[in-house]
Amino acid sequence: MNQENDKQNNDKHNTSVSPQGHSLFVSAGDPSGDIAGFHFLERFAKRNPSVKVFGLGGERMRQCGQEQLVAGEKLAALGFWEVAKKYPFFRKLFHQTLTEIDNRKPAAALLIDYPGFNLRLARQLKKRGVPVIFYISPQVWAWGAGRIKEMREVIDELLLILPFEVDFFAEHQVKSKYVGHYLLDDIAPEILQKPYNEASKIIALLPGSRQQEIDRMLPTMLEAARKLGLDKWDFRICGRSAGLDYEPVLSAFSEFRDKLVIDKTRETVAESALVISSSGTATLETALIGRPLIVLYKTGALTYAIAKHLVKLPHIALANIVAGASVAPEFIQGAANANSIADCANDLLSAPGKREEMVSSFLEVRERLHLGADVSPSDRVAKIVSEYYTA
Repeated sequence: MNQENDKQNNDKHNTSVSPQGHSLFVSAGDPSGDIAGFHFLERFAKRNPSVKVFGLGGERMRQCGQEQLVAGEKLAALGFWEVAKKYPFFRKLFHQTLTEIDNRKPAAALLIDYPGFNLRLARQLKKRGVPVIFYISPQVWAWGAGRIKEMREVIDELLLILPFEVDFFAEHQVKSKYVGHYLLDDIAPEILQKPYNEASKIIALLPGSRQQEIDRMLPTMLEAARKLGLDKWDFRICGRSAGLDYEPVLSAFSEFRDKLVIDKTRETVAESALVISSSGTATLETALIGRPLIVLYKTGALTYAIAKHLVKLPHIALANIVAGASVAPEFIQGAANANSIADCANDLLSAPGKREEMVSSFLEVRERLHLGADVSPSDRVAKIVSEYYTA
């Protein structure tokens, strides 16, 4: 979307300002936040049909009625250097967002993940007297507790999606509540209930949901796939239709061009004997579905050097973090090479017992994230936010 289109869209949004206190500001800046935001908005709208929702989000949140200040695909940036390069854009967006908040004076704000932007925004909202509900906590348990004091000062309620976070934030005296994981609202029950077929010949490749991840991870995945053999396995590249370009990589791996499957990731994972995935939310989705998993991750040299210094956890994959153990093998940076990944895949594919053990461990992860079938995680969030709109 060019600047003129942005201006036209913003002008259109500004003509529909709600009465003071009768709007909700919601900010989500990445694909996983868009999923969580979508399910929240669906349920919030049923409880509060007259409340206008505006802010930042992705395509699914837009389809759910959120008035967006900028196209969602412009918000994604991964890594310290990558974010720094987009600093002028984010600085302008930050001030534009505050102008909209000042004009509309929302009764509350729901900030979903995206901590680099949203925590800074939370401080400004607090100064303006807007209650701040933060959904999907910044991973301060991984990066160190440097932001805890700031979170205590600027967040009114912190809504947690991972059970081990409860004790951490209680210890640091941050008002928080565990609501369950939004993915349990998003993954279809028939996919969650599909039994693992160890005889499947499908290997799912999940390169990520950002262009940077595809450019960095997919070539290594396809090199490993070549070593495993196209004559032995049915590879599926799980892609997304949301503004991502796979052609630069596939031009160098033309034999895989017909293996690209768009917007069918979970269905493909459920049918697979093995999943090879970039680190991220996709690893937890794979764990919830209950499929054997290998994780790899590569990032820029500067980002990796900073992260290596800061990260306090023994695992990078969310599936392993929630499990509290090295269930899925992880290959990071230089170790994430085709030979290592192919060797690990061959080892798992030739050992059904290892794969079944991994599946069992991941199904235990699903149980840890489940709070019961009576109320969905997203409805819990909608109920909490709705309390700010009760007369």
